[in-house]
Order: sequence, then C-alpha cells, then structure tokens
Amino acid sequence: MIALTLAEIADITGGRPHDIPDPSVRIAGPVVIDSRQVEPGSLFAAFEGEHVDGHDYAERAVAAGAAAVLCARPVGVPAIVVPDVEKALGALARTVVERLGTDVVALTGSAGKTSTKDLIAQVLQHHAPTVWTPGSLNNEIGLPLTALKATEETRHLVLEMGARGIGHIAYLTGLTPPRIGLVLNVGTAHIGEFGGREAIAQAKGELVEALPSEAEGGVAVLNADDLLVRAMSARTKARTVLFGEAEDADVRATEVRMTPAGQPSFTLHTPTGCSDVTLRLYGEHHVSNALAAAAVAHVLGMPVEEIATALSGAGTLSRWRMEVTEREDGVTIVNDAYNANPESMRAALRALVAMGEAGKADGGRTWAVLGPMAELGDESLAEHDAVGRLAVRLNVSRLVAVGGREASWLQLGAYNEGSWGEESVLVSDAQAAVDLLRSELRPGDVVLVKASRSVGLERVALALLEGEGEVAGR
Repeated sequence: MIALTLAEIADITGGRPHDIPDPSVRIAGPVVIDSRQVEPGSLFAAFEGEHVDGHDYAERAVAAGAAAVLCARPVGVPAIVVPDVEKALGALARTVVERLGTDVVALTGSAGKTSTKDLIAQVLQHHAPTVWTPGSLNNEIGLPLTALKATEETRHLVLEMGARGIGHIAYLTGLTPPRIGLVLNVGTAHIGEFGGREAIAQAKGELVEALPSEAEGGVAVLNADDLLVRAMSARTKARTVLFGEAEDADVRATEVRMTPAGQPSFTLHTPTGCSDVTLRLYGEHHVSNALAAAAVAHVLGMPVEEIATALSGAGTLSRWRMEVTEREDGVTIVNDAYNANPESMRAALRALVAMGEAGKADGGRTWAVLGPMAELGDESLAEHDAVGRLAVRLNVSRLVAVGGREASWLQLGAYNEGSWGEESVLVSDAQAAVDLLRSELRPGDVVLVKASRSVGLERVALALLEGEGEVAGR
C-alpha cells in the first residue's frame, strides 16, 4: 500500500483515533485481516466473523508489529474506530486506487474467473508491474484488500469480481472503478439464488455499465461466443472489444487443436497480427480464457508475439483448479475440486477425456470422481442428471459419485444413459471414494476430482497424492 499516516486513514474512513500517541505514524506494511499475517507497519482490520471476532486479536496484532487496528470499537491498543469496518476498508481502497492512477482491470463471469485472472496477471507481468486478486478473494472484503497491495510502482491492478445477487458488482466497481471490464460468460452458477440466466446476465453486466466512456478510455472486453455477454455492448458507453472463436471477434483463435497430453494449441489473432500459442493448462475450455487474457493485454498495448509467449508460459497460480500431478506409479491426479457448476463440470469432463487419450496405449482409464454442485435451486436435479449422462456420452471409464442426494442424481443420470455395473458407482463420502480408488487404480489411469467448494472433495485428491490411508479432516 502507499504510505499513509494514521491521521490520513482516519480522515479517509471517517474514523476516530483511539490510543494513538502519534497520528503522524505511517502505515508502511500491508492491510491484513488475519493477525498471523501481520508485518511491521501493517494495518490490522478487525472483522466480526461468524465464529471469530477480530477485535479479540487486536492486541496480538499490535504486538506482532501492526501500527494500528481498524475496528468498530476501542480495543486498548492504537486504533481507528469506524462505524463499519467493511465500508471503511472500501473507502481506503478507493482512495489509494484514485491516488495511484493505476489501470484497473476488472473481470467477472459464471465460470473461469480465477483461471482467467491468473492468465491475465501472468501476461501483464511481462508488460509492467501488476497486482492481482489472490485465489478467489473477489468479494466486498477480498477486493479492497487486493487493491491495497498496489504501490507507486504498480501499473496494472487485476481484480476478480464475484456476485451472488443484483447490485453486488455495482458495489464492487464503486470501490475500485475499472477502466477495462471483462465479462467471460453467463452460465448457471448460483442460478438458484439469481432465479435465471437473464438475472445473472443483468448482474454481470453491471461491470460494463460502470466503465468510463470510450472518450475517457473505457473498454468493455466481451465474449463474442456468448450471446448474453455480446449483448452487453448495448449497456456500456465504453469501447467494445470482442474475443472468441467467432469470425467477427477482434481477438480470436483458429486452428484449435489438442496436444497428446490434453493441452490446447491454437493460432492467436489480434488486430496487430497473429502468433501461435500452446498452453500449459489442460482442457480446451482454456482457449476462451486465454483469448480473454489476450484481449485485455492487446487493449493495454502488448504486441501479439509477447502476448503469445506469455500465454504459452503461464501456469496455474490458484490451488485446486485443474492441478495435474503424476504419481510415481504412473497414475495422474487432476485436482479441480475448488468449486463446480454445470459449465465447469462439463469442461472438466472433456479435459479428462482428452488427457486420458494419452494413456490409452498403456491401458489407462479415466475416472471422474464427482460431488454435488451447490446453489442450483430448482435446476439441481436436471443439471446433476445431465452431468452424469455426459460422463457416459464422453466414454469416461468410471464415474464415482460422492455424497448424498445430489450425488445419487449424478449416478442415476449415468445409469439411465447406459452405464451399468461398475462403470458408475455411488459412495457415501470422501473416505469411501479414497478406499475404492486405492484398491483399483493402475498405471496410466487419470483421475479427475471435482465438486462444489462446500463439499471439500479436494481431500480425495490430496489423500491419493500423499499416499495416506485416511482422508485428512474426516
């Protein structure tokens, strides 16, 4: 964060200094919400959580080096007391971003946000100092914390924005107003909360509505292959740049093909030229993510050759998202268990099949270890059934559905599509899945593990990689 005095922070946040002997002390370290992450000169923001109250850790944070605490009540150590810690954090972030004049790139979408954000970050790092959202910290707290990591050297600030309802993205754009807004897709993630794809499109489109006009440098980067996203061009005053495989896309891919290992390769076309790309990521769905990243980089002035080189060297920055590890015995584990929705499930299954092709000569099989997808509302039965059926249509060798009711719908869909006997099986929990896989995996097999975050199915992948007999945290 740029250096600010405690007096300046109190003024920005509308707070009252408490137990501060010297208001001219500067915050030189990061802003953190976990006392274990405090560094000398930090500002510790104390939030009241469901299970933990950050105010109880204020003294510990100051003892660890925090210069002060941003909090809702006096805590007996140097503090700035504000009416609302979340709003104060947002106000601080907005002031810092405005003072820096950094190019803010914001992105949203139903699927692929974090993978695309990681690609954009790695590509832009080739161009200039870049700060980006770690993992999926894309909400009212995570976004300002990321913005506050920017310094005077930061040229690009890449922010992932999530939404669970109308107005959420509009609020986030008010905290860190973007100049470039990227919308990836409109799918069915959280459809149970929104009520339909049209409502999801309305929410995602709040990003492009918040952009400055074309005359002021605003740019909306939109997916030409998603009709609901393409239509958002009518909702913005910014210049529109399209990406995708459509012929009229400004940034597009041709000659898309898969390597024997299941990694996509294509020719990248931009208005300034073309260049070949071979991604290190797995699955054809990453072509769209890569094009989105390329479009943002093009808008920011990077030449196509540099974009292609950066994309070809980019890897996975965030955990449990198509993390591919080959064990010493030749079994490949694909940990994609951070989250799941119908679109990402379908993409992961297709990636699994593509990866499995490489091992078929050695008798390798493909295993889809799948758990429930959350927040689908009335569409839950149909969507789980469809994923189970797709696994059969794609000729996945074995489907292991893990969990209760929703998992049974996955298995039933596979059964009704033509899977029988041991081709699909329902198991009760993660440990049962591990026990089954340990007894049957053989060299050349590829195992995909995927479910919604709340399921915690990453424990299956971790147990298979760690060689332990029990699932951690069972």
